[in-house]
Amino acid sequence: MSLDALIDSLPDYAKDLRLNYSSLVRNNTELTKQQLWGTVVASAVATRNAALTAAVVAEAANHLSPVELDAAKAAGAIMGMNNIYYRFHHLSSNEKYSTLPAKLRMNVLRSHGVDHNDFELWSLAVSAINGCGKCVDSHENVVRQKGVTEETIAAVIRVCSVVHAIGPVLEEKAATAA
Repeated sequence: MSLDALIDSLPDYAKDLRLNYSSLVRNNTELTKQQLWGTVVASAVATRNAALTAAVVAEAANHLSPVELDAAKAAGAIMGMNNIYYRFHHLSSNEKYSTLPAKLRMNVLRSHGVDHNDFELWSLAVSAINGCGKCVDSHENVVRQKGVTEETIAAVIRVCSVVHAIGPVLEEKAATAA
């Protein structure tokens, strides 16, 4: 199913999600094409909803180069790992964990091949979805130091919040249809 058809099929109780998707994605004026579609892709990956992710990736291929698309998927993947690891640091009262090396491969953070700020924005979006305060702070600080405005950051977070909210609605819809 196409992404537009999937969004249009959301039940009436999720009408606000349809409307927000339309204004924030279909009619976006705040983000570059790469920022927008990379955020949508990374956020869809973070939802863990197969139908949404497949539709998003298919549509994003019309807006992003293969390198950009892979980088957005990589942001979703690497932050899925990092958010768990660093959220544990934040949640644990044992400060020793923060002094230990992560010993996790994170090569994609240096080899993604896209604008550094855009990759950081996608990482920020996934970190917000996954609720990792340490990662949110880190990525927000990096992009702010590189000149990204609060308005751009807020636009990314609005997009990821809507994409994330669509995932559970689609899960519920599939469960009641079965």
